[in-house]
Amino acid sequence: LTLEVEGESCHIRGADAHFKVFGYSAADFPPIPDFAGVVSGKGDNPKAKAVMSHAAGSLGDLVARTIFATARENSRYAINGVLLKRDGKRLELVATDGRRLALSRANLSGQTEKDAKPISCIVPTKALSMLQKLIQDHDEAVQIAITDNQILFSFGTAASPGRAVLVSNLVEGTFPPYEDVIPRDQDKKVTFDRDVLASAVRRAALLTNEESRGVRLSFSGKNKQLELSSRAPEMGEAEIKVDISKYEGEDVQIGFNPAFITDALKVINEPEVLMELKAGNKPGLIKSGTDFLYVVMPVNLQ
Repeated sequence: LTLEVEGESCHIRGADAHFKVFGYSAADFPPIPDFAGVVSGKGDNPKAKAVMSHAAGSLGDLVARTIFATARENSRYAINGVLLKRDGKRLELVATDGRRLALSRANLSGQTEKDAKPISCIVPTKALSMLQKLIQDHDEAVQIAITDNQILFSFGTAASPGRAVLVSNLVEGTFPPYEDVIPRDQDKKVTFDRDVLASAVRRAALLTNEESRGVRLSFSGKNKQLELSSRAPEMGEAEIKVDISKYEGEDVQIGFNPAFITDALKVINEPEVLMELKAGNKPGLIKSGTDFLYVVMPVNLQ
């Protein structure tokens, strides 16, 4: 197979085939900044406001635990991406679509600037999807540089520095004050086996449709049991019971979109998850350790 460039066209030739593909002028594409130049501020490159380093595997986990909660084609452009926030050695990613919010944290594994100031930016969802595809070695270092309107990710090791560089413009706008929507006074706490809960929610979701999309969760502290129920007109009803290993608080009923629950459970690696509730009309909170939390709004099942 041979590739030959002729003007703005590319010829692809094989043993029995020839394709001519029309392209675009290279002048139509913006110049790609040099990563080292951005870090140093030399040449025509914009100077980085912040530089940090983190292990590729951990960075990929942070992205996976948040990117699914970003808005799709929302007019509020600021939530069409993921908030990346660095404060000292702490790296935090946050995403929301207005109905749920995912937050994941980690300590930076690599070096950062001395006396580094806190910084945050909004990274487009598509850029982070591409970032996930570039990850090969989980121990590989990823250098991150942030300028006024761009973010750069440089993959590499001591043997192969700069294996790949991803450059993306940042999302303009102000990310909503997400700290305000994280519940602080939940008085009902439930500990689940992650896989058992995920299986129950998936089964209950089988008898939901566009009109009745929610699944009712009824918690009984006395019986140490959760009952999931769903119904769809002209389809039928479902009722599933799950034993609870630990429950604190009074009994409560609440409705959730089952897809929102399973989305979160898919990205949790730990075998146990904690769900915290306040009331049937208040947001629910799902936690995994101290580095992941997920806020999900209830749905009205009346």
